[in-house]
Amino acid sequence: MSSPATPLTASSVVARLRAAGCVFAEDEAALLRRAATGPAHLDALVARRVDGLPLEHVLGWAEFCGIRVAVGPGVFVPRRRTEFLVRQAAAAAPDRPVAVDLCCGSGALGAALAATLPTVELHAADVDPAAVRYARSNLAGLGEVYEGDLFAPLPGALRGRVDVLLANVPYVPTDDVGLLPAEARVHEPRVALDGGGDGLDVMRRVAAEAPGWLAPGGSLLVETSERQAALAEEVLRAGGLVPRVAVSEELYATVVTGTRPG
Repeated sequence: MSSPATPLTASSVVARLRAAGCVFAEDEAALLRRAATGPAHLDALVARRVDGLPLEHVLGWAEFCGIRVAVGPGVFVPRRRTEFLVRQAAAAAPDRPVAVDLCCGSGALGAALAATLPTVELHAADVDPAAVRYARSNLAGLGEVYEGDLFAPLPGALRGRVDVLLANVPYVPTDDVGLLPAEARVHEPRVALDGGGDGLDVMRRVAAEAPGWLAPGGSLLVETSERQAALAEEVLRAGGLVPRVAVSEELYATVVTGTRPG
């Protein structure tokens, strides 16, 4: 680590980040320099990033749908492509919707949905205690957050009332987890990444129970990869939902929506 007595210059920060393999070294350097409270703090932030910690974990926040969401070590970092999932959910929502952010992680999707739909009645749940702590902070004043496996912790009064069910379930096939970038593989919880043999195990569990929670005409929305989309459609159809696929070329994102017949 550099000595705090010799403050890092903008160019030296960029050089250290570039040497560590950071593709967007200039942008990251600017963010780290703005976040630092002084030379020693900047040195510490740069050292953590060079050691491989995700930039968002170093900063303590991630930008998602134009808002800042608090994140930290051991918590899944929301991906920009998932903004498409929020857009699709907002488009599917009726007036004054009841929404659930399942597998909510830091609560980023719920927070973004609430920013888009101020009248939403929002509920969120995750099995990971660390994620739940961040979600409760990010969703303070916006909605209720529950800790537990999928639908288990949700209040029974929500059954048959949910208009929008966001479920950003893990969908990386188990054998592919080891191929992920180290930032995800090492620093994010495996439970947020590993979707089982074909990547759709958790999605199957969600789709099987979703009709009992959805209001007539309500929709389950899940993100998946392009190559999994056709199988994901079948998973939702097997759960009694009417599926459709939407793709964003801009964000390289695929969302499968399953609607409960009215």
